[in-house]
Amino acid sequence: MKTRKTEQTGKSWQGREWIYGLNPVWEAIKSGRNIKSIFISSKRHEKVQEIKKAAEDKNIPVKISDTAFFDITFCKGHQGIAAEVYSKKYVPLDELLGIPYKKNEPPLFFIIDCIEDPRNLGAILRVADAAGVHGIVVQSYRSVTLSSEVSKVSAGAVEYVPVSIVSNIKHAISEMKRMEITIIGAEASAEKKFWEIDLKLPLALVIGSEGRGIRRTVKEKCDILARIPMKGKINSLNVSVATGIFAFEILRQRFRNN
Repeated sequence: MKTRKTEQTGKSWQGREWIYGLNPVWEAIKSGRNIKSIFISSKRHEKVQEIKKAAEDKNIPVKISDTAFFDITFCKGHQGIAAEVYSKKYVPLDELLGIPYKKNEPPLFFIIDCIEDPRNLGAILRVADAAGVHGIVVQSYRSVTLSSEVSKVSAGAVEYVPVSIVSNIKHAISEMKRMEITIIGAEASAEKKFWEIDLKLPLALVIGSEGRGIRRTVKEKCDILARIPMKGKINSLNVSVATGIFAFEILRQRFRNN
């Protein structure tokens, strides 16, 4: 029976769920992700023994398959390695909000407002991991959620960044405000430059969709709107690039005296 390429959900027509690519599979093993089995191309040599040993230590079956299996089943960039996995668990919002307090750190969250491109969410997860973000909130509809493509683009960061899925991010924002977390919206037309704001406070950064930005009703719930000043002729940045600029200004302010 032939398989066909996985959809963005990471599931094939048989309902099996996958992640693919060297870094996503390797990080899934290291992080303790619940993995059913690992598939490696018969032509794959680099790092195979290390992966086999790590899988063996965790009693994860390893299967050798020909390259046709990978080319038929997965998108470009599979690198001859994949894992059949159990679904990645989302974290309940109240649990997510408790993470920084357990770490005794000022809260830092990303709130995703209707981003639909899995590549952007994957890149944002990678930024979040690098910047020590405590978690990401996504909406359950009109937004991309976790998938095999998100995992691939995140280079495995999806295994380490907690994600909460909610029916309405405006309710999540209200809950954060109740906990005295300042809500900052990344908005190109805002008056304030983002470095003019005190980013050492407990805060959550709202990131709008690729084409429309932050929705009006969500914007109205933000405490502050801030922009990245630009001098070029194209007055826009990729959403994940803009998120990275914000995130590392937050780190700069919080740790410049350390």
